[in-house]
Amino acid sequence: MIPEIGHFALALAFALALVQSVLPILGANREKLLWMQSARATSLGQLSFIGIAFAALMRSFVTSDFTVLNVVENSHSLKPMLFKIAGTWGSHEGSLLLWVLILSVFGAGVSLFGSNIPEPLKARTLAVQAWISTGFLSFMLLTSNPFDRLFPPPLDGNDLNPLLQDVGLALHPPLLYLGYVGFSIVFSFAVAALLEGRVDAAWARWVRPWTLAAWMCLTAGITLGSWWAYYELGWGGWWFWDPVENVSFMPWLLGTALLHSAIVTEKRDAFKSWTILLAILAFSFSLLGTFVVRSGLLTSVHAFAVDPERGMYILFLLALSIGGSLALFAWRAPLMEPGGLFKPVSREAGLLLNSIILGAATGAILFGTLYPLFLEAVTDEKISVGPPFFNASVVPMMLLLVFVMALGPYLSWKRADLVGILQRLRFVAVLSVLATLTLWYLQNGGPVLAYLSILLAIWLFLATLREWGTRIRLFDVSFAESLHRARNLPRAAHGMTLAHTGLAIAMFGFIGSSAWKVEEIVFVTPGTTIEIAGFDVTFEGMERVRGPNYVADRGTLVVERGGKPITILYPERRSYPVAQSTTTESAIRSTLAGDLYASISTPLSETSEQSGALTLRILYEPLVNFIWIGMGFLILGGGFSLSDRRLRVGAPRSRKTLPVATAPAE
Repeated sequence: MIPEIGHFALALAFALALVQSVLPILGANREKLLWMQSARATSLGQLSFIGIAFAALMRSFVTSDFTVLNVVENSHSLKPMLFKIAGTWGSHEGSLLLWVLILSVFGAGVSLFGSNIPEPLKARTLAVQAWISTGFLSFMLLTSNPFDRLFPPPLDGNDLNPLLQDVGLALHPPLLYLGYVGFSIVFSFAVAALLEGRVDAAWARWVRPWTLAAWMCLTAGITLGSWWAYYELGWGGWWFWDPVENVSFMPWLLGTALLHSAIVTEKRDAFKSWTILLAILAFSFSLLGTFVVRSGLLTSVHAFAVDPERGMYILFLLALSIGGSLALFAWRAPLMEPGGLFKPVSREAGLLLNSIILGAATGAILFGTLYPLFLEAVTDEKISVGPPFFNASVVPMMLLLVFVMALGPYLSWKRADLVGILQRLRFVAVLSVLATLTLWYLQNGGPVLAYLSILLAIWLFLATLREWGTRIRLFDVSFAESLHRARNLPRAAHGMTLAHTGLAIAMFGFIGSSAWKVEEIVFVTPGTTIEIAGFDVTFEGMERVRGPNYVADRGTLVVERGGKPITILYPERRSYPVAQSTTTESAIRSTLAGDLYASISTPLSETSEQSGALTLRILYEPLVNFIWIGMGFLILGGGFSLSDRRLRVGAPRSRKTLPVATAPAE
């Protein structure tokens, strides 16, 4: 009975979405207040009914209700409770339900917390949000019902993919979807503004907190996924330019550009068309990721294997959303007022360059991700575009971006003195060069690009701290006065400092773990000792252990340095009988200096030369933990900015009517 309630609740949510997609926008066009305000009731109703449906599906997983096909395919009675709950969104149907739940959360959020938004704009925004909900709810009800029954029910389920039975992957999809779907409300604001013919500083102020919230969640989701890949998959990497990784990274890049462009629209009433376009593209690339993951184009641990017919439905939604919004943009954007003027050296120019670089990087990733799929569809020829292409095309652009980021906070609006800024930063430049040369001396050589990257990371780190110190007049006044100034700084200023500092810290991890990684892959038998990065690692043997729903072969590695014991590592190879698959559980000794990382594979066949031996993969990854620390700073910086009172209060209402420029007189 509970699954039927969930299914019925989805149907009711779909009906409310249809009403919300029409009535509020008609009210805005006809200036009928009650029609516009109906969006509040329908958006809250959608959230309630979709919440009931989600709770019904989760209850089916928690109780192991094997009359529900989705539970049979993605759960098992012996699975730990956390992963039973995570199974709710571990399938195509369940993750789609989570998607529409988050979609309704953002719509209801605007209804509840958008009291300072003019009713016409709010009504149009919520109507556009309902258009998106209608598309995905219809997709779910017609092709991807999570409550399909199975009679007679089996005695037990097929279990969830063992690779997904991990705390990191239990939290990764909700955070990632909060980012993906969070950009939907920004998209809705952009389309509503185009329909209304009005984009101004107040609009940018209303959009920024929602953009920031989505960006923070997407950052957290990508970080958690990268961390999971690092410790769970057993290859010791945190990013492989996998197509599914790429389709999450592209909206992040565009969301970052949107955050900075919206600042210019708010502060200087400029970049209106560019900000609108970025808002449309950020969500469009989120939809593109949904299509790529669910269309059956890819075979990946991240992807959902679904039939091509469902992929065609998503492709239709994709074409309708992206094509319609871009057509509306092409029609309305030329009529917008151009905004304030600025010199080539100014904060506006710096933020524009920031957006252009991020957009160009997105284009390069898009080409590298989709070209192999397009070529295979046209010629049936399979090619692989891997890390060498992306590193060669994207990394140089990111390095240029880092250099500009360090200068950005020093630039003034409208016109800036670049020579004066460089003079103020000459001490930072000298320190950066000296630190890089010291590292080169200690490392005794290495890739030139790695040292250039380290130089820019130190440059960004020191320039950011100097700018913050200048704001509070650190060392120029008493410490108490500097502390007082720090407390009075806008939280958004602290947020910018934390975010820029976090990126510099993360760069240390990116570079260190890539350029100076040491790796050994060897056959081992009990008593074998491997020397790596100053450590002596001795393989003591294997033992069989049992888990809740798996059996594992656990190795024992004794780690010493200079004859002194350091730690003992226990890598595992787990076998899941129900799912009939195995996973690698790496063992890691983590320090700020670097990680000693070990994973072990199954014994070789008895007929090989190394009969009875196992394959041990052991790595030393310098500074890798700076990646997670730096990304934490990025998220913390976003949180500080989001808590800024100026974003919570919003912009004052403007009494001006449609500020759309008319054609100039001849």
